[in-house]
Amino acid sequence: DVFEQPQHVGHKKIEFHISAEIPPVLQINSEKEEKNGKSLYFKYLCATTEEINNTGFGRIFPAPSSNDKMETEEEDDEIPSEFISRKDLEKNRLSREEMEKFSVFKNYEPGDPNCRIYVKNLAKQVQEKDLKFIFGRYVDFQSEVERNMFDIRLMKEGRMKGQAFIGLPNEKAAAKALKEANGYVLFEKPMVVQFARSARPKQDANEGKRKK
Repeated sequence: DVFEQPQHVGHKKIEFHISAEIPPVLQINSEKEEKNGKSLYFKYLCATTEEINNTGFGRIFPAPSSNDKMETEEEDDEIPSEFISRKDLEKNRLSREEMEKFSVFKNYEPGDPNCRIYVKNLAKQVQEKDLKFIFGRYVDFQSEVERNMFDIRLMKEGRMKGQAFIGLPNEKAAAKALKEANGYVLFEKPMVVQFARSARPKQDANEGKRKK
């Protein structure tokens, strides 16, 4: 009697209304987490790649070909010290860009290959021994044939002054001399090296008519 008697209550329905839409705050947070997750994943990938590159053999690049260097050293070893070395030739030779600044190299043409070369733009001080010092490196002086074929004709007077004709053992030696000595600065003047004009007589005009 002291306490109120509980009243019988019928069944009550409890309903929960859950919205399918994600609240803006939660949506922003989830996007941030997704971005952070992606960035962490990429960082992991990069770190793994770096670890792979830094471990084991790493990146293997083909070594630069040393054949040219070896050939140069071998050639210089074979050439007597009384002649110029390839290193000195390259050191005192003008580059193509530098050659373009000199009028003597304007319209330069090497000419038709043969065993004789023509050198011009020589300084007054140049002597035959200077040309022998440079072009003697292309001659095998142990061979009597090559020794006899090596010939230097330096013009010191008249209109041909400052020019020279040099006979070499063969066409290959002449081509090499032209390539390596053209533009070499001798007594502060760059040499212009070309193949000498062939001394062979041109075809006779009457001979051509006979063929017709």
